[in-house]
Amino acid sequence: MTSLSLVGDDTSLSIRAGDVELCRYVYVSDVAQFESPRPYLHPVRTLRGHLVSLYRPHDHVWHKGISLALPNVGEANFWGGPTFVRGKGYVQLPNNGTQRHEGFDVADVADGVARIRERLTWVTEQGETWLTEVRELRVSPLADESAWRLSFATALTNRRGRAIPFGSPTTEGRPKAGYAGLFWRGPRSFNKGAILASDGPGGPGMMGERAAWLAYVGKHDEVDASSTVVFRDAASNPGHPTKWFVRDDPYACVCPAPFFDEVVELPDGETLSLQYDVLIADGAWDSERIASTLAALPAL
Repeated sequence: MTSLSLVGDDTSLSIRAGDVELCRYVYVSDVAQFESPRPYLHPVRTLRGHLVSLYRPHDHVWHKGISLALPNVGEANFWGGPTFVRGKGYVQLPNNGTQRHEGFDVADVADGVARIRERLTWVTEQGETWLTEVRELRVSPLADESAWRLSFATALTNRRGRAIPFGSPTTEGRPKAGYAGLFWRGPRSFNKGAILASDGPGGPGMMGERAAWLAYVGKHDEVDASSTVVFRDAASNPGHPTKWFVRDDPYACVCPAPFFDEVVELPDGETLSLQYDVLIADGAWDSERIASTLAALPAL
């Protein structure tokens, strides 16, 4: 099996499988406050080196590869861009917060798994600390080297001094705009790709539907190749199986959305935990292959 390596600098960590950079975790971002600076994964590539992420697209410059982004955290916006306000629509407010990197407790490769454990502070645009976070990422190739697995876990603790409601534009009144959570933006060539799911109608009809996993299959420009990105919701997550925010047009994106159309309130001092698996696979996988592969993986 191809061995992994992890190298870093003052702003990012790069995880490689042989000569291929599978992903780069940028933990210090220098973007404008308007974009809600936060850590993100980009580029993200398959084991064969095919790019499956998009960073800072001109239509939504706050989209960042794969990142944890929350647009409605009380009055704060940790997503980027304008905030959807009930009765007013999207309004640019002085509320774009920052997910500030505080340090790594673990950043290494052991037993064939690249591991990152990070401490972060969620700070409002006015400089108030509302949340502290412990985030864990694990990267490991599957045994047959057809895909690699990203396991993502976060524990968010309320430090505001009072309860914090987590919501989305849909909880503020915009239909089918429940984006909030671990968000992936795909390459432009993935537009009009295939959307598969463990349950539900599949296709763009999965918007707002529940499923334990959801996959997006897209095609690449320049090369005759397809790739598949699979998200799996952990059984321990609130509201499991989650509702999904997913589009195949005008762009490819997937977001398991635990606050899609229902506000979740986090009391002061308490912790909200979320866990996901993401498979980055070479080729156009079908539902049967996805289900059998996920069933063979250790549970989250």
